[in-house]
Amino acid sequence: MTTPPGDLALVTIAALWGALAGALLPRAVHRFSVPWEERDGGWRATCPDGHPIRGWLGRAGCDRCTEPGQGSGPGPESRSGPGPGSGSGADAPGGVGLSLLTAVVCGALAAATGVRPELVVWLLLAPAGVLLAAVDLRVRRLPDPLTLPLAAAALALLGPAALLPEHAGDWTTALLGALALGGGYLVLHLVNPGGMAYGDVKLALSMGAVLGWYGWATVMLGTFAAFLLGALYGGALAVAGRAGRRTTIAFGPFMLVGTLAGLLIGAYAA
Repeated sequence: MTTPPGDLALVTIAALWGALAGALLPRAVHRFSVPWEERDGGWRATCPDGHPIRGWLGRAGCDRCTEPGQGSGPGPESRSGPGPGSGSGADAPGGVGLSLLTAVVCGALAAATGVRPELVVWLLLAPAGVLLAAVDLRVRRLPDPLTLPLAAAALALLGPAALLPEHAGDWTTALLGALALGGGYLVLHLVNPGGMAYGDVKLALSMGAVLGWYGWATVMLGTFAAFLLGALYGGALAVAGRAGRRTTIAFGPFMLVGTLAGLLIGAYAA
């Protein structure tokens, strides 16, 4: 079966948007990748080589990093020893990988959603999801300036989409899904704070909103996928001898991948 030309054009445009948006993420990933013990600082004010940095979009390094003799010298942050977010510019996330990943995500969302109005919402939220996954993988932390606005943005953007013709979701269920999933994760956090971080609870609000748009079955599917993927990864680490009972993993990326899986299936079935 061949893909209709209109759908192919839509997927191509969405993938190009994702590639462009992903290429602008490295600086934001670097600035938000503050380890938990340094979280009071909010975000980084210097590039990977220790030079003052401004703005949130573009490559992680600054203009001084490309000057002869400037790119490899240790900056203030690199003197504290190796670790997530420290060291030279070589440790910063590359724009190519983030660009490719965001392009794949946006293209897949376009293929599953089609020309329905909620596609615009998914394409606007997708780069933020990639950003959150990258930060959590680097420092095992989901910053509040990302998680809380993402949930609000999801509901705010889905509101107008619900007023447009041809949409395939329900805004009220999206709101209830955010509350239900956020509440469920909060219970897990209260029962076992070491196993479920508070940042995951806040991210669950966004998950519930986007999954709830397509109904409760999609909410359950995306949630199950997140826990299944996390369990498989943890089990693989245990089998390989790289994790024990007290080992913690960054669960945010699994939440986001599970949400993407549920969203793709929900959009395709809608």
